[in-house]
Amino acid sequence: MSSGTSQSRENFTPYIRDPEAQADGFEHVRNAHESEMAEDYVELIAELIETHGEARPVDIAERLGVKAPTVTKNISRLKEAGLVYQEKYRSIFLTEKGQSLAQTCYMRHRIVVRFLQCLGIDEVTAERDAEGIEHHVSDETLAAFENHLNGLE
Repeated sequence: MSSGTSQSRENFTPYIRDPEAQADGFEHVRNAHESEMAEDYVELIAELIETHGEARPVDIAERLGVKAPTVTKNISRLKEAGLVYQEKYRSIFLTEKGQSLAQTCYMRHRIVVRFLQCLGIDEVTAERDAEGIEHHVSDETLAAFENHLNGLE
């Protein structure tokens, strides 16, 4: 199997889920994918403003590893969603709604990173893996992560 497990195909028994539960799971993932871009952008914009006093499109493109036209298109989407504002040829700033989302994303990210590190995952890997997990983990699971971490302190 390509998943990195040692189980051979001959011994593989698929887990059969309830079709409605499976559909709900896939819908959750689709919805998480839709919000990922906005969450990544507002979190990065907040970080750039905090560390550099501004968030320039060129810096966003560099940090996300994308081209300037991609940033321009996504910033337009964020404007339409009421998450950012920008004066012509100026830096990008978060609206109150954008700041709230950025704070929520930052907290989710930190909890996931801390949880992964408590499992023995190194910091670099935990940070990288948290970038995907933070968008997909439910509030219930995130609360369980946090409760576990608080029990360790």
